[in-house]
Amino acid sequence: MVLDLGGSGPARPGPAVGPDRTRGRVRRSDPDSAGAAGTGLLYERVVALVEQLIVDRGLAPGDLLPSHAELAELGGVSLITVRRALDELERAGRVRRHQGLGTFVARPRIVSEPTRTGSLLGTLGTLGAESGLPARLETRVLELRPGEPSGYLRDALGLQPGQHVWRLRRLRLLDGAPAVLESSVIPIALAPELDQLAGRLTGSLYDLLASEYGLSDAFEEQYLEVIGPTKEEAVLLNIRARAQAVRIRGLSASAAGVSFDCFEQLYPADQFAFAISGSALRRLLPVPGHLDWSVT
Repeated sequence: MVLDLGGSGPARPGPAVGPDRTRGRVRRSDPDSAGAAGTGLLYERVVALVEQLIVDRGLAPGDLLPSHAELAELGGVSLITVRRALDELERAGRVRRHQGLGTFVARPRIVSEPTRTGSLLGTLGTLGAESGLPARLETRVLELRPGEPSGYLRDALGLQPGQHVWRLRRLRLLDGAPAVLESSVIPIALAPELDQLAGRLTGSLYDLLASEYGLSDAFEEQYLEVIGPTKEEAVLLNIRARAQAVRIRGLSASAAGVSFDCFEQLYPADQFAFAISGSALRRLLPVPGHLDWSVT
């Protein structure tokens, strides 16, 4: 099953309302409605125009598209129609708009397989292969500190009151662009002196936990939901404050049943699609959506 949470393409509205001849006047049709018979809705023609421009000019992800005024002139339509067409293209994940900068060709959606165990790069099934994107993953460590987990996290990790955890927060970048905001909550008792290994935290966290502490993820449980990011999260991911994000919260456990990581991953919804295969899992983690996920 593949979940594409950014929309699957332009939605086709219902038929345009006919002329209003009240009091002998003919009301002008909506700028988005059909022009000549058989030509389709004007905004759909602009959508096709933009798609053709991308092909004809060999535009790549990140390249700037013509301005609204230029597109209006090329298509012989109004600015309102151009904005409608770009709205649809943005919902479909074909373009990205940046206030004051313009409209850019968007990177094709990256398919993530969150239920596959291992490093983040290993879960990005089409990166560098089917999508043709460079497999260049970078990591910035934003925070690593000890703290006291919420009661919910303490129970999920099987800790006693007073036992502390590491809170690790990282920003993952693909081809230099922010892609995933991650946090991990790891019991200090299972990974003592993790702070002394800070230089290795820009690589695979799970490879580090396996080699240094014998903690290998044999299985995971995850919950996926679409949310509105906080202002800080939107800034870190370089997305608009009102854009949607996909949040995955989950728990990793070893083959012996030792829970060692309560993790959270935040993805821009318009940049990713998610491939999920089902299997029978042990229910270790109650639905975490609105429960306290904090570390103080």
